[in-house]
Amino acid sequence: MKPQLLKISSNPAFSFQVRHDRVPYFYDKWHYHPEVELVYIIKGSGTQFIGNDIDRFQPGDMIMVGANLPHLWRCDQPYYEGKAGRLAESSVLHFAPQALGEQFWQMPENKAFNELLERAKLGIVINGNAKKAIIRHMRQLQTATGQSRTILLLQILQAASCRQDTTTILSPTSHQLEFHDRSESERMNRIYQYIFNNFQQKISLEDIAAIAHISPHSFCRFFKSKTKKSFSTFLTEVRIHHACKLLAETDHPVSDICYESGFNNFSNFNRHFKLLKNKSPLQHRQQYQQPKKEI
Repeated sequence: MKPQLLKISSNPAFSFQVRHDRVPYFYDKWHYHPEVELVYIIKGSGTQFIGNDIDRFQPGDMIMVGANLPHLWRCDQPYYEGKAGRLAESSVLHFAPQALGEQFWQMPENKAFNELLERAKLGIVINGNAKKAIIRHMRQLQTATGQSRTILLLQILQAASCRQDTTTILSPTSHQLEFHDRSESERMNRIYQYIFNNFQQKISLEDIAAIAHISPHSFCRFFKSKTKKSFSTFLTEVRIHHACKLLAETDHPVSDICYESGFNNFSNFNRHFKLLKNKSPLQHRQQYQQPKKEI
């Protein structure tokens, strides 16, 4: 998918950036940048897009995104509606590996750091003791100065290098997404925004092609070349992940959630849910709630 190149603002006094965000909703444009990004979600829930992977995010999630890997975190709709007291909150670290110098990465002692950067190109989920250590170091980084900042950065990289506490998001065989011109970036973001705003309704191929200002046939080729998925597959995944949210957070009957998520056929919904999540909608709900009688 064609994302936007995002330029990370920098402070000449620092070689890398750490910040604490409290915002109505996270930056929701599909983008990439040469810096490695480490995100810890403190408050907020929604749908995350890493490469061509779609999944839910929630408080407590920690993700490392490698250089030039496209991504976005789109908060759930209530965050856009300005509900009183509802803010998204995160700690974010951006660093350019070259800031540490070429010789640093060539040191045999830093082999694990090099492996970490390679794995980050696939996106990394961080849990366990590694996540606890990184949270502590990121808090310290927000007020640290001088060489203490560099030491804390290395401690973060060391913790993130623990394979026992980390898993990659994309498969090693994932195709590298191609970047071209700004017009393609704008087109893909128009497509995304339309899907986000309308996935609960029927979206025809003609409707979405009109948003992209190309013919339906050209749209299908364009969309698959940028996402490595068909439009129908992508739309189904967005709907299933919305259904996952409703199953976890509400007591709505599964049959109602089917239609609230944009499906018009209950058996079709169940089939797609099992294919994507390897479990039934009821099994998904039971992971988050006490079993409830379905009407």
